[in-house]
Amino acid sequence: MKNLGILLLTILMTKGTFAQLIKLVEGNLVANKVYMSNVKFQSKSVVKVVKDSTIKEADEPTFVRVKNIDFKDGIIEVNVLSRLLPTAAPTDRGFIGLAFRINDNNSKFECIYIRPTNGRADNQLRRNHSIQYFSFPDYKFQRLRKESPEMYESYADMGLNEWTKMKIIVKGNQAKLFLNNNKQPSLIVNDLKLGADASGVIGFFVDVGTEGYFSDLKVTKLQDDK
Repeated sequence: MKNLGILLLTILMTKGTFAQLIKLVEGNLVANKVYMSNVKFQSKSVVKVVKDSTIKEADEPTFVRVKNIDFKDGIIEVNVLSRLLPTAAPTDRGFIGLAFRINDNNSKFECIYIRPTNGRADNQLRRNHSIQYFSFPDYKFQRLRKESPEMYESYADMGLNEWTKMKIIVKGNQAKLFLNNNKQPSLIVNDLKLGADASGVIGFFVDVGTEGYFSDLKVTKLQDDK
């Protein structure tokens, strides 16, 4: 257990669960196609993440991997805040979220992210696209929107430059996203594209035009989820 001291702030045991509050220090994090730094932001120690500008496509493995957390089923909680970069295009939305079940070489993962600029837009169609699920590599948002309109996106109130709590509950083929301690989910995905047996690490995801901040990561796994 000593070699996990840098990783775990606290271990909370309850019946059927194994909860970890993760210390977000550079030794526990690996940047993949992003720029990462530990910074002080609004008096908090947080992880700042910006997508590598040479990666032009959307819905790519542009995240910071959190090491030593093999995740299959359970609960992921994190606070996120996004700003638009000075170089952001008019179509950039402050994309920020969580990737999960990321495999060893980053070639497969599930992801749910938010578009904070859409949450309070005057255009209702944009509001309906405030939250997005996708699965890499085969089911990016464009394919899902074309083949299954409205099924993998939804609305929730959110905004730029404000903290949003994301909680994702994953079990088998299903993932539910809860925002800001709401009792009801803002998005339900009943057919995770990698299947119920997929597992892997967790990642802090951003996309183009976003300056993203992450803090207070907590992971709760089922005890039989090794």
